[in-house]
Amino acid sequence: MERQLFDADQDAFRETVRAFCDQEIVPHHSSWEEAGIVPRSLWESAGAAGLLGFMMPEEYGGGGARDFRFNAVLIEELTRVRASGVGFTIHTDINSAYLLDYATDEQKKRWLPAFCSGETITAIAMTEPGAGSDLQGIRTTARRDGDHYVLNGQKTFISNGILADLVIVVAKTDPEAGAQGISLFVVERGMPGFERGRNLDKIGLKAQDTAELFFHDVRVPAENLLGEEGKGFVYLMEKLPQERLTIAVVAAAACENMLDETLRYVKDRKAFGRPIGSFQNSRFVLAELATETQIARVFVDRCIQELNAGTLTVAEAAMAKWWTTELQKKVVDRCLQLHGGYGFMTEYPIAKAYLDTRIQTIYGGTTEIMKEIIGRTMGI
Repeated sequence: MERQLFDADQDAFRETVRAFCDQEIVPHHSSWEEAGIVPRSLWESAGAAGLLGFMMPEEYGGGGARDFRFNAVLIEELTRVRASGVGFTIHTDINSAYLLDYATDEQKKRWLPAFCSGETITAIAMTEPGAGSDLQGIRTTARRDGDHYVLNGQKTFISNGILADLVIVVAKTDPEAGAQGISLFVVERGMPGFERGRNLDKIGLKAQDTAELFFHDVRVPAENLLGEEGKGFVYLMEKLPQERLTIAVVAAAACENMLDETLRYVKDRKAFGRPIGSFQNSRFVLAELATETQIARVFVDRCIQELNAGTLTVAEAAMAKWWTTELQKKVVDRCLQLHGGYGFMTEYPIAKAYLDTRIQTIYGGTTEIMKEIIGRTMGI
């Protein structure tokens, strides 16, 4: 089924992204996985190619194209080359929305030019050792003290945590006010008391630096408050649908790529004198996966249109996130099975995909939380 989502501008952008991925990422990604981190030079190269600030206003060095179709192109091309360890989407799909919608003009002048160029790398710190999907359960606090806020707490599982120069930190400014007592702060590299822990060792996404962050009496200037005090939870609820759609875009693209690779494999690999794809079981498995992947693609593309129109609901984003990521797990498992013993060898792309896939149903809100969100919107 031909996609109707993109126009000539996104097609041209895809050519740029594809060339960048093939030249700047593919030859080096395996070494970055061994190192557990990508070099800062990659970010600067991506900024120079226009891949990081395409949604930002031109006055700050951006492309002036706030259209999630461009985000989708970047996601799909990174997924195509299995660049699971490149943290661009944290920067372009998640943090860009917070900075565009809640930063003051003064903050934008300070932060956005380097955001676009790749000189400044960003992260967002929500999760804590004792609080994941339940954001109201965070314990990090920010106490007002004159012209500063004094920040104390700990965050974990923070993507881009090692490389990040700006971190959007979720903290409680009024611990007694529940959701109304949460605020967002931008903590900058080098602020006294801001420390990074180890680069966490994960089963997948090996090149993506993921860190623990610690805040010990960090004096954050009041001008680094993002948006209004006490509105942080509202801001998170407004932006989490876009984050969840980003994950769904990854999932749909991953399903398509895994199917393509597996089709090539089963056509070439022979057993009992004929290609293993010619056996009825193989055909039936692949037919089922192809059908469900096509359904996922159509729904995700529709959600992208709804996001651009400002009509994507929390429930629809949750539906896209949980269903496509659970499908991704199913597809990678069945495709690995069709690879037989070779699927268990890490030199085969399907084995890497198997490891990288597992986090998809967890971060951005677990499948169980997504179903709870949908159920609540149904009045049950």
